[in-house]
Amino acid sequence: MENLRQILAKHGFSFKKQFGQNFISDTNLLKSIVAAADAEGATVLEIGCGAGTLTREIAAKAKKVIAYEIDTKLQPVLAETLAGVENAEVVFRDFLKADLKALEAELPPYLVVANLPYYITSPLVMKFIEESEKAEKLVIMVQDDVAKRFCAAAGTADYGAITASIARRASAETVKFVPRQMFYPVPNVDSAVVKLTFIKDRIPVKSAKLYRETVRAAFLSRRKTLENNLMNAFSLPREEAAEILRRADIPDKARGETLSPEALAHLSDLLFEYGAGKNADNGR
Repeated sequence: MENLRQILAKHGFSFKKQFGQNFISDTNLLKSIVAAADAEGATVLEIGCGAGTLTREIAAKAKKVIAYEIDTKLQPVLAETLAGVENAEVVFRDFLKADLKALEAELPPYLVVANLPYYITSPLVMKFIEESEKAEKLVIMVQDDVAKRFCAAAGTADYGAITASIARRASAETVKFVPRQMFYPVPNVDSAVVKLTFIKDRIPVKSAKLYRETVRAAFLSRRKTLENNLMNAFSLPREEAAEILRRADIPDKARGETLSPEALAHLSDLLFEYGAGKNADNGR
C-alpha cells in the first residue's frame, strides 16, 4: 500500500479539527493494539476508523470488523486502503447516535478496538459502560491524562466519577504509552492504549441507576463533604445523610474522592434502602 500521506493527498483529503482526526500509520503500533485486544476470530467494533490503517490490522485477525466513521470524505480513501479486505464493513454514521441495543441484537459478543477521536472518548466509554450487554472488552487509544483517570486509584488526584463508573463493570489497565509523534498530524498531547475488560457482576449493586447518581453526588463538589453532597443530591435532611454514612462506616467529614468504587456501591445500596432510589432501576 502507498504511503498514507500520499493516499490522503491523492484523494484531496483535508483534516477536520472538529472530528479530532489523528491517524496512525506505524505498523508495529497498530499490531500491538490488535494484540492487546486478543482479537483472533472475534467480532470487532471500531469507532472512528479514519484512513483504515487500524481496520486492516484488526481484520487480519478478527472474524468480522464493523467500522464506524463520521467523515464521509474518507470514503474514497477507505475504498483504497481497505481494498480486498472482505471481512470489514464501514458504516458512515456518528456512533454516539447509534442505538446500541438494536445494534447488539444483531451481534454476537464482541470487542471494541479503536483509535478514538479524543472529543468523544468519555461519552463513548460511558455509552458502553451504561448500555452495553455484549461488549467483552474495549481496547482504545485515548489521551494520556484520560488513561490515567480511567485507571486511577481512589484518593489520588486522577480519581474521579468516570473512574468509579467504569469500575462497576470493568477492570481498567494502561497497556501502552504512545508519544504524540506517532500520529499524523501530530496532536498536542501524548496518548495511551487502555484496556477495559468487562467482568460480570464485578461490583454488584441493587440499582445501577442509583449507583450512577451516588457517584455523581460524591464528586459533585470536591470542596464539600460527602454528607453535604448527599444532602444536595438526594434532598436528604442532615440527620438522615449522617445516619446513612454512619451505617456505611464512612467518617462524617469524608469527601467523595476518598471512597473506593466498592464503598460507593455499598453507599448506593444503603441509599436505595432509605428510599432515595424510589424510581431507580434494578442493578444489572
